[in-house]
Amino acid sequence: MIEPGCKVTLHYTLSLATGKTADTTRGGEPAVLVVGAGDLHAAFEGRLLGLGPGESRRFEIPCMEAFGPSETGNVHALPRAEFPPEMKIEPGLVIGFELPSGEEVPGTVVAVSEHEVRIDFNHPLAGHDLVFEVEVLSVEPPSRPA
Repeated sequence: MIEPGCKVTLHYTLSLATGKTADTTRGGEPAVLVVGAGDLHAAFEGRLLGLGPGESRRFEIPCMEAFGPSETGNVHALPRAEFPPEMKIEPGLVIGFELPSGEEVPGTVVAVSEHEVRIDFNHPLAGHDLVFEVEVLSVEPPSRPA
């Protein structure tokens, strides 16, 4: 059974409540994670607890428990001149921006005009209820110090 510290191998499909698939491991390699390592969203990991190998589960994570609402204050207009002239910028393009701290954050282009580019810095899944379908392939117990 899955508990904190377990190494879990699983297949998943992440969909929006509208039915649009956002990500999946189906048709490829399964995901491998250590529960509680901070690699996945806590709401997702919490719903895995107690599942065992061979079990499948479908669960929903509401927007407010997932990535929160989409905040209009996170959409910014930047001068088109700040981007290389040869760069093909179109809605939907995700661009990495470096913060003064050196951290890189993604921004999604939402609109382009001759003089400005509107960038949405919300998490791409913000404002969406999420639906996960998981199939647990294997569970390794937590490593215990010798």
